[in-house]
Amino acid sequence: MENIFLPLLDKDKTLLFVGVGNRLKSDDAIGIHICEEIKQSRRKQVLIVESGIEKFVGKINSISPDILVLVDCTDFNKEPGCFNLFPIGETHDNTLHTHTISLLRISEFFLMDTYVLGIQPEFVGFGEKITPIVMERAKQIISFLNEIL
Repeated sequence: MENIFLPLLDKDKTLLFVGVGNRLKSDDAIGIHICEEIKQSRRKQVLIVESGIEKFVGKINSISPDILVLVDCTDFNKEPGCFNLFPIGETHDNTLHTHTISLLRISEFFLMDTYVLGIQPEFVGFGEKITPIVMERAKQIISFLNEIL
């Protein structure tokens, strides 16, 4: 797992994790859930934006982290729970469209290095429960982010 998070391991860099998603669409809430469980510190901050990231561009830029990590449900066409951290420029707008603007487009307004931590959903229909396989992977990600970073 450490190799995936390599861009975040520089202890001199400040990080802002932004939880993106819709709490009413099952696995689409995984980014929000992960960010709610991240322990904040001097170098790690968290902001929950749900599906309205465009309303938070000014706040994100005023926080001014060295690295911005958008945590979101992302369709990789892989098994549920699969995840990856990648530069925002590699998204090809493949994030699920519960946002009013794509993450790739909104990233043009950010002043810092921006990554997406994408988690493959199993189900994104209406419901407030995250599927067990996606939740299990989220627990692993949260544990790593809290223990290693």
